[in-house]
Amino acid sequence: MTVMTMAKALNDGLRTAMRDDDRVLLMGEDIGRLGGVFRITDGLLDEFGAARVIDTPLAESGIMGTAVGLAYRGYRPVVEIQFDGFVYPAFDQIVCQVAKLHYRSRGNVRMPLTIRIPWAGGIGAAEHHSESPEAYFVHTSGLRVVAVSNPQDASLCLRQAIACDDPVVFFEPKRLYHAKGEVDPTIDLADAPPMGLARVAREGTDVTILTYGAQVVTALDAATAAEDEGISLEVIDLRSLSPVDYRTVTASVRKTGRVVVTHEAAREAGVGAELIASVTERCFNYLEAAPVRVTGHDIPYPPAKLERYHLPDLDRIMDAVDRVLDRPNSLSGVSA
Repeated sequence: MTVMTMAKALNDGLRTAMRDDDRVLLMGEDIGRLGGVFRITDGLLDEFGAARVIDTPLAESGIMGTAVGLAYRGYRPVVEIQFDGFVYPAFDQIVCQVAKLHYRSRGNVRMPLTIRIPWAGGIGAAEHHSESPEAYFVHTSGLRVVAVSNPQDASLCLRQAIACDDPVVFFEPKRLYHAKGEVDPTIDLADAPPMGLARVAREGTDVTILTYGAQVVTALDAATAAEDEGISLEVIDLRSLSPVDYRTVTASVRKTGRVVVTHEAAREAGVGAELIASVTERCFNYLEAAPVRVTGHDIPYPPAKLERYHLPDLDRIMDAVDRVLDRPNSLSGVSA
């Protein structure tokens, strides 16, 4: 095991995938000579050359269209969208081409294409640099959607995404790029758990917290705080947003009888709404309280100085836990 930052783990995952398969190539803005704005691709140009680490123009639709053509020809392109808010010019290509070609061709065409997106807030970035667009892609049939929360999953799930014959939208939480953790870079993909399998990040008995990305860290902090009050929270790191591992999710909810969902994206029609609807369908007779969402607000992403009020924090999660446990909370009008 080696201690790495998430950024280094992603870099290592890309390097391993490129060494293992010469059909893997990288495309994106400033990923070559600069090594990417977050240095995720640092050093890969020197090792693999300009034919496999390609600096592109600032044209996300063109980048994606080129990647579709490469996937048609048998390559396994890995596209970097420089920031989450820059993905929208490529949205038509992703939704109308990438997601549909396998189905449209009756299985004759595969799209082994990985779309890496530095994602979500918490770094004090400028406008269009802190978006949470995951719900758009979860809603799009034909795409796999992955969101990692730690260095080990960053390395392993990225390698799995690249090896997958389906198109994968791969969300990387920017505010965790410098977070460190143990990584085993030698794991054989054949022996690894499936990319779509959820992870029980912390076991508990009283309330299930469903989350993903950087919110996993916040949820774990909430679980530690709740322990001081005699409350046991089970934290489920979804990893995969499409498909969702509902076997793991429902097993947890049926055990605890209470569920809180938290994510950074806006509340309206978000991933949390789908999770709660699906959990209610599957676990209605086990629920002891109505599920609760803790999300970003239904506004455009705020300026950097205000983002701490937008991101769900420990206090908001704990208030939701109080609600599902019928303890004094912000909506009850009774203070603890």
